[in-house]
Amino acid sequence: MELAYIPSPSRGVIHLGPIPLRGYAFCIIIGVFVAVWLGNKRWLARGGRAGTVADISVWAVPFGLVGGRLYHVITDYELYFSEGRNWVDAFKIWEGGLGIWGAIALGAVGAWIGCRRRGIPLPAYADAIAPGIALAQAIGRWGNWFNQELYGKETDLPWAVRITSSLDGRVPGDYHPTFLYESLWCVGVALLVIWADRRFQLGHGRAFALYVAAYCAGRFWIEYLRVDDAHHILGLRLNNWTALIVFVLAVVYLVLSAKKRPGRETVVEPGADDSATDGAEAEADAEADAEADKSTETSAEDAKAEDDKGKAEDKDPAESESESESTSQSASASESAGKKS
Repeated sequence: MELAYIPSPSRGVIHLGPIPLRGYAFCIIIGVFVAVWLGNKRWLARGGRAGTVADISVWAVPFGLVGGRLYHVITDYELYFSEGRNWVDAFKIWEGGLGIWGAIALGAVGAWIGCRRRGIPLPAYADAIAPGIALAQAIGRWGNWFNQELYGKETDLPWAVRITSSLDGRVPGDYHPTFLYESLWCVGVALLVIWADRRFQLGHGRAFALYVAAYCAGRFWIEYLRVDDAHHILGLRLNNWTALIVFVLAVVYLVLSAKKRPGRETVVEPGADDSATDGAEAEADAEADAEADKSTETSAEDAKAEDDKGKAEDKDPAESESESESTSQSASASESAGKKS
């Protein structure tokens, strides 16, 4: 008796009139928005300007999509260029097929161009965006579920994914949901990078290197579970070797960077601190002007009081005596009038 399993969608596209909404593309788009949103928050916390992450992403995202597709097409060329295949399908990115290795590599080139145009160090930008990239991958992996692809070995576990499609050599059945494993792993990677960055103040690209190393560690064992066709070298899938090599490079970078450039960047975006300082100085100047106006009014009042006092002291003694006599006579007249009454 089957207790449970993860059902696959009957189709990966929904049509709103003439407009097709494909689950795979939808997951990619949501992932990009999440990455930019989180990256912007982290960039602001590092002292950068709002909107900078989005501006650089305009370069990084298209480069990343092209790089991811190129890696997939090159490593699985027989799907598009072998006998009976249509090479035009290599351009149908919405049908699935993005290699994360190519996406990160060429996406970094796009980010470098965007950073260079704004005078921003690429490692600082990479540190800010790293957890967001991991979350984007976590969301994007659900696109494989919509396409019923990249599943693992057969299993009777209650969280197995049920494949119902028989296209492109698929065999219907229950399999390890490797898309789910990788999605959950990427969420854990994002949380790890955020925690480590706060705890150890990672800088100069080390938060990004930690993301790369942690992702590769998970991708290695998840890749080992997959049963889709892949090139093998010395008994290991090509992506296993890629994950292993990139993991070593990321760890080496972490160690060397920590020795050569400890700490983190004090300025991540030229001019951002100046703008904040200018605003603070303007506010301080306004407060100083208000205090000066208040002091001027007080001084004017004190000067008037001193002037009145001086005038009183400068009066002629004879005038003062006459005023006293007049006051006395007035008082006497008033007293006499009272007695007559």
